[in-house]
Amino acid sequence: MTEYPSMIFATLQPQPMSDNRDARYARHLMLPDFGPEGQTALENARVACIGAGGLGSSALLYMAAAGIGTIRIIDHDQVEISNLQRQIIHGTKELGRRKVDSACERLQDVNPLIKIEPIFSRLNGENALDLLDGMDLVIDGTDNIPTRYLLNDACEILGIPWVHASVFRYEGQLTVFNLSGSANYRDLFPKAPPPGSIPSCSEAGVLGALPGILGTMQAMEAIKIIAKVGSPLTEQLMILDTRKMNSRTLSYSKDTSRARAVKLDRQNEYIDPGCEVQKVPDMQSMTVTTLHDLMDGENGPFLLDVRRPNEETICTIPGTDLRVEHTQIVQNLDSIPKDRDVVVYCRSGIRSMSAIAALAANGWKFEQLWNLDGGILAWSREIDPTMPRY
Repeated sequence: MTEYPSMIFATLQPQPMSDNRDARYARHLMLPDFGPEGQTALENARVACIGAGGLGSSALLYMAAAGIGTIRIIDHDQVEISNLQRQIIHGTKELGRRKVDSACERLQDVNPLIKIEPIFSRLNGENALDLLDGMDLVIDGTDNIPTRYLLNDACEILGIPWVHASVFRYEGQLTVFNLSGSANYRDLFPKAPPPGSIPSCSEAGVLGALPGILGTMQAMEAIKIIAKVGSPLTEQLMILDTRKMNSRTLSYSKDTSRARAVKLDRQNEYIDPGCEVQKVPDMQSMTVTTLHDLMDGENGPFLLDVRRPNEETICTIPGTDLRVEHTQIVQNLDSIPKDRDVVVYCRSGIRSMSAIAALAANGWKFEQLWNLDGGILAWSREIDPTMPRY
């Protein structure tokens, strides 16, 4: 595998169906309104999937099995044990591997007749247009809101439709954006929510089968669009509640007054709130090793956990003085000392930054506030390997 940006891809040329292909795709060929024409359209299609995680796993497997000719996988993560509960494209033996490598190997086994293009990179304002150029369709397997706005703008500039899905605990959403000029993500969600206001799956949890269901639906929409079968889910948002196993559909429309995207913001708009460049300049970080040493001595810092109650039941750093959810900091100021150093931690070091900003805005001095770098995950990796990771 070659990493972006040096990767140069050859265009997949349409090939006549052999007996082997006829057998492989026989159930497609029998379908009314699909047949050989629909299968040929799939073989000639180029689809990018952003993310090889929960949504991407099932979407990729079914698109590969269906015979989509070229699938480009863009992901920057490695396989972790907490992924395996829902990311079915990866197995236990893939722990520690790049997800794009693991997914590529699995898809080649599913269907050796298709071309897989693995790209180990984070989609960002610098590379999005290059990585998506020439694609016929994009699958949204992302897990954060800034990247969705980036994906939306890149697809609008390039004129590419994309199939969006998101999952949260027991619920999922699905829709198709930017198909033949239809409404897009900014029409449905004009403004991004404040950083930290919507928890990720790692913070809120997700039922393992849910992204599998939604990812399979994304593959279905992609196949329908490419083969021109049925009616795509444009300007309709399907919401699935798996607790009751019911769904509803909400309509939305294009905002004709909204300015069309003509270029990408290469600096700030699409940056994940957890990135270094978004930290408050005066905010101090402390490593877990330093914290461990300080806690062994006298006059250690006040240790503040800003995770949710359900996370505390999974694991906690010994010696934690107080747990207050990061959104409730202002309501609990009286419980946090001003005459001691305060070390704030969450799962990975993102929500804790929001809590520190709230404390600084209410009279605490930045020089007494410390963000635990890497959060409790870093503690588990470097101090106590027996601590559960989630």
